[in-house]
Amino acid sequence: MDARDTLQRIAQTGIVPVVRAASGEEALAVVDAIRAGGIDVIELTMTVPGAVEVIRELARRCGDDVLLGAGTVLDAETARACMLAGARFVVSPIVDAGTIACCRTYGVPAMAGALTPTEVVQAWKAGADVVKIFPCSAVGGASYIRALKAPLPQIALMPTGGVSLATVGDFIRAGATAVGAGADLVDVARIRAGEPGAVTEKARQYVAAVAQARAPGKS
Repeated sequence: MDARDTLQRIAQTGIVPVVRAASGEEALAVVDAIRAGGIDVIELTMTVPGAVEVIRELARRCGDDVLLGAGTVLDAETARACMLAGARFVVSPIVDAGTIACCRTYGVPAMAGALTPTEVVQAWKAGADVVKIFPCSAVGGASYIRALKAPLPQIALMPTGGVSLATVGDFIRAGATAVGAGADLVDVARIRAGEPGAVTEKARQYVAAVAQARAPGKS
């Protein structure tokens, strides 16, 4: 799968669950629950203990059934380690030129974090395939995405922060290529309580909400 195929798959799914967990075992469990709900894209953050090895294990377990990405990547060295472990895309909360350049060397999409219009364009000019808008909820949520897309329709945006089942459709209708969904979807408390089915059901609801938002006449 090349970078173009990866980006198409992310856009088609429209949801990138941001997996933060207290252990590798917890992360694996939440990924299994989300997969069961029909979401085949996962971002595993570097805040998970032993994150690179967890990525390696997920890549071994899931193969092409899951499009696995690395999140909260701050430098090229970490990006390289994640890609060698099996990450198919790399997400950063910042614009780091070295990270973007490393991703381009390996033919892996880079998602760089930005907030202001100037930062968004800088990320895009630096080679980011998708610009992660974070923290989006702090600057207006879906209305901010719509405002950015008006002068910058050529830049793919992925809002993160403030994405919930109640707002995901608004973000998609505002022009987001995909959304980064955190705690509302990746509910590790449910996993700890032995209720993975609740996470699976929430994933199904997210998939349905994106499909409804993309239906003709819903823009």
